Amino acid sequence: MRSRRRRRPPLVTALSCALAVLAAGPTAATGDADGSDGRDGADSSGGAGAEVVRLYEEASLATRRYEAGRREADEQRGRAERLERLLDRERRDIAVLHGDLGRIARAQYRTGGGLPHTAQLLLADSPEELMRGQRAVWRADLAVGNAVTKSRRAERRLAADESKAASVRQVLERRNDELAGIKRGIERKLAEAQGTLQGQADASAAAGACRGSVRLDQPDEAFTQPWIPPVETYGLSAGFGSGGERWASRHTGQDFAVDIGTPVRSVGRGRVVKVSCGGPFGMEVVVRHAGGYYTQYAHLAAVTVDQGERVSTGQWVGQSGTTGNSTGPHLHFEVRLTPQPGSGVDPREWLAERGVRL
Repeated sequence: MRSRRRRRPPLVTALSCALAVLAAGPTAATGDADGSDGRDGADSSGGAGAEVVRLYEEASLATRRYEAGRREADEQRGRAERLERLLDRERRDIAVLHGDLGRIARAQYRTGGGLPHTAQLLLADSPEELMRGQRAVWRADLAVGNAVTKSRRAERRLAADESKAASVRQVLERRNDELAGIKRGIERKLAEAQGTLQGQADASAAAGACRGSVRLDQPDEAFTQPWIPPVETYGLSAGFGSGGERWASRHTGQDFAVDIGTPVRSVGRGRVVKVSCGGPFGMEVVVRHAGGYYTQYAHLAAVTVDQGERVSTGQWVGQSGTTGNSTGPHLHFEVRLTPQPGSGVDPREWLAERGVRL
């Protein structure tokens, strides 16, 4: 299920805040299982990591507003097009009615409609025939005239509605252009923040020393289900057991294609048994769960937990990146029987047994 975040400020206010760096105080580093901590305790990536998360949310909000405005503009465009079609039909109907009036006038002329009334009386076979003819012509003339008047009223109304719809559409399209500009600006800032975050992560991985954990704004509401996917929105890439020149033997986990800085969640309750940097997995976190299983979250750009810390289902344990032996941004996720590599099981099957289908 999708967790709710804390209420965010309106777009304009949020955009003015988007350039600010949220300083996250470092937490004390704790040691690895072998007694070496591998971290220097100084957190210089907290600002970039928090900014990436904030800009993700602002980009998402701007995108939703832009898409809503685009749909509204499309609806107004469709309305204007429908009105234009109705207007064309009314114009064609009026042209037909004008043609009918012309035919009535010509019929009157051919049947003596242009003769003086006295001459028509003299030429008619009977007064009744004359009156019937006059009434028929008068009724046809009146019906066509009324139809023309009604159609002209409809034409004026449709023209006014069409003009209003076109005006509303133009306003919406101008607003959408502004929203698109705001969205592009946020995405540009997000790309810059992602580059900063990954650069700091690469430096930590190269030094083999993780910086202090980044304390991000965690989801307010706890998950009701005991197990969840490690990321909220993703695409699956390399799977468990797949082959390739990038791995010594077979792929030992499941990869999730996500952008740099995406919050990575603990799939279930447990305790953090390892936080480390350097090596083929780059920046990584390992969590021990009930039943003796371990989950690994690798190639991170930042960690948000400390070793020895208890974590709940859905708690953010890091941010995705591309540290270590990685060809692009993604999360490498493993399920093991031991905290060390080499005892992995298929993560998709393991999660499926717990009600989570990827």
